[in-house]
Amino acid sequence: MLLAFAPSHAQAADTAPAGAASHYRQHCAACHGADRLGGMGPALLPENLSRLRKADAAQVVRDGRVATQMPPFGATLSADQIAALIDWIYTPVVPAPRWSEADIRASRIQHMDPATLADRPVFDADPLNLFLVVEAGDHHVSVLDGDRLEPIHRFPSRHALHGGPKFAQGGRYVYFGSRDGWITKYDLWNLKVVAEVRAGINTRNVAVSPDGSHVAVANYLPHTLVLLDGDLNLLKSIEVTDRDGRRSSRVSAVYEASPRQSFVAALKDVPEVWEISYTRAVEDIPVGFIHDFKQREGEFIPGYLNPRRTQLEDVLDDFFFTQDYSELMGASREGRGQVVNLDVRKKVADLPLDGMPHLGSGITWIWQGRRVMASTNLKLAEVTVIDLDSWQVLRRIPIRGPGFFLRSHQNSRYAFVDSMMSPQAKHLLQVIDKETLEVVREIAGQPGRTLAHVEFTRDGRYALASIWEDDGAVVVYDAQTLQEVKRLPMKKPVGKYNVWNKITREEGTSH
Repeated sequence: MLLAFAPSHAQAADTAPAGAASHYRQHCAACHGADRLGGMGPALLPENLSRLRKADAAQVVRDGRVATQMPPFGATLSADQIAALIDWIYTPVVPAPRWSEADIRASRIQHMDPATLADRPVFDADPLNLFLVVEAGDHHVSVLDGDRLEPIHRFPSRHALHGGPKFAQGGRYVYFGSRDGWITKYDLWNLKVVAEVRAGINTRNVAVSPDGSHVAVANYLPHTLVLLDGDLNLLKSIEVTDRDGRRSSRVSAVYEASPRQSFVAALKDVPEVWEISYTRAVEDIPVGFIHDFKQREGEFIPGYLNPRRTQLEDVLDDFFFTQDYSELMGASREGRGQVVNLDVRKKVADLPLDGMPHLGSGITWIWQGRRVMASTNLKLAEVTVIDLDSWQVLRRIPIRGPGFFLRSHQNSRYAFVDSMMSPQAKHLLQVIDKETLEVVREIAGQPGRTLAHVEFTRDGRYALASIWEDDGAVVVYDAQTLQEVKRLPMKKPVGKYNVWNKITREEGTSH
């Protein structure tokens, strides 16, 4: 696929300011792709950069970007070199890259005949207490027995998995999405890849209905939301634009909302939230002017697999949902927060947030008889605790540095938070008492090596953290005594996902 765009890359390079193309190849291509189509990082094309002014893009190149893997290049490139590089990435690639429905269908690979697969696990571990450990260091996934705390299998994955694996059919099947658009269906009982399809060029994540009948794919490039069946056959590809069709948008993420039997999509460039029902037992969607709803006088489209739009004041691209999925909390990159009710389809409250809250990594629990949620912040060294009835901030818990992940379990009194956005404190985990809302313990790794992303075993007895390095490890802690139990060498284990906690939507993990 990438080779098909090599001529367009060469054409852009020939017209680039002196040195811009070579600087791109040297400093940018490894993450953003040789043809600017994205890889570990997003695609760098005018259609993906429409919301980012050139001056702001130059600042990102010079200073790096918080909450991402984008490093600063201000000490490597001069101001003129950065300006030339920015001009080049804002130059369209000709012809423009496309990934059509025909391309999606043609890319599908059937690796295994489902009829040949056993209908029970081929191992003796508890299939509901397995962990999947995504190892970014060499693009593999390890299957970990959550009772024995030992690996039972390891298999190669597509490059740069992103957005977390999603489980279906009681945890038997798991779906992965890679940054370069490949979606993989894996049979966890048989430890086999079943099928794959390439749904886009630059993809953010996938969501899957619990019964495995529908899969949604959020794309940055092209600007599409792709809907597949559980066997990864294409159902529909929706071009993402605003209501008037004038402005297209990347899809930041897509979420599965089981109580609503729908997917909810966050849009990067348009102030809307989309909800797409995957059940046919849903009302049609009114579009345009409706004279009489009861008599159906006006224009309607089917409610199945079409977006219902909620118009917003700001672009929101980081969501946390209440337990019943009736409301979502969203934040913009500028830190403005809103509460959106998905039933009435409008904003119902503002959130008094500062910095850059990472609501998508939020967790919830009962505190003093009321349900609260807590979120890390990518710019501020605090955990924010919010009352889910009043939407007011109850406590700002100071921590050692800006953090990314917050995790707990309903059977644990503790919540674990990292400070991985801080160069000085990224080796520290802090333990918060969920009753007192205070930090009560600090777990220190080796300075300079990131310690982050905690996930609990099914029963909440153990908490597993990652040493987020190529020569890293999964470190197992007793969730009560907070003592280290063992560590398992891994190659940059960027994420761990417990089957039970994910399929039951355990309150202490993100969904």
